[in-house]
Amino acid sequence: MSEFLTQYYRTSSEGELPEGHPVRVYLEENLFIRKIISEIRNIDIEENFDHFMELFEKLCRVELHFARKENQLFPYLEKYGWTSPSQNMWAFHDQIREEIKIARKAVESKDTGLIISSLYTVFGSLEHIMQVEEGRLLPNAMRMLSEDDWKEFREGDEEIGWMFDEAPVPYPPREYIHPSQDTKRKKLPFDIDDKTHYDEGYLTPEQVNFIFKYIPVDITYVDENDRVVFYNRGDERVFPRSAGIIGREVKFCHPPKSVGQVLQILEAFKNGTKDVAEFWIQFKGRFIHVRYFAVRDEEKNYKGVIEMSQDVTDIRKLEGERRLLDWD
Repeated sequence: MSEFLTQYYRTSSEGELPEGHPVRVYLEENLFIRKIISEIRNIDIEENFDHFMELFEKLCRVELHFARKENQLFPYLEKYGWTSPSQNMWAFHDQIREEIKIARKAVESKDTGLIISSLYTVFGSLEHIMQVEEGRLLPNAMRMLSEDDWKEFREGDEEIGWMFDEAPVPYPPREYIHPSQDTKRKKLPFDIDDKTHYDEGYLTPEQVNFIFKYIPVDITYVDENDRVVFYNRGDERVFPRSAGIIGREVKFCHPPKSVGQVLQILEAFKNGTKDVAEFWIQFKGRFIHVRYFAVRDEEKNYKGVIEMSQDVTDIRKLEGERRLLDWD
């Protein structure tokens, strides 16, 4: 057990970090990772390939460990002025992700020699980053973050997940509240007095308009009374819209030949038998993807339908990968 594990695993009046504390969970995951690595090192891959695959898939869950650090821990450290983990450790995460991807290809090939060599690279990188976590990252985080900070972690951690089959106990012990139901104000580096709290995040009406204007998708919202209440006015809409459509019954917004299909969709959405309907058409030489989504509140009551249309002509032509910026 590392010095940090020894020193910080036992800090509360009960003799150790409380169950479910984010730091304790990070440390328990590190122990879990080391256990998996040890088991893989001692297994005959050729004779026990299925068991090896189970262990390998468990090891690949380290992605959840990384994602919680990147999306949970790093932002809190940034609030206190420590940005190095966001810049340097995140890059190391990406390196390990690439190493795991190489190892997965080796596993798929069932080339034992290649599997072992690629995995040992992963093992070395994981051990190095765990030592950095235990020797620098987590000790500094313990010193910098307040108890209120740690208590806020559970909500975001739940959204991302953990390496374990079962979620750790809540910290502090309480009923989990989904972020969309969380109304308490957190410490943020910007003023929220002029903003509205959405499921997660705060926006001004102007920012909401910017999002709808620049998102490359046509959106129309029909309420539970079948009346159009909103559409986004983007510069390059697939289908034209005008302000006269607002308040209009949706059945009058479609040509007679398609009204029957529109009413069929609405009926299925209202009675709960369907939640999505989609179509794709050729329109003015472009390939258009059209989708309808039923909108429901938390009690599953029907609240309307969102129509989304997107020109996916160029998207359908994409192949391979582009990971580097190409503006030339």
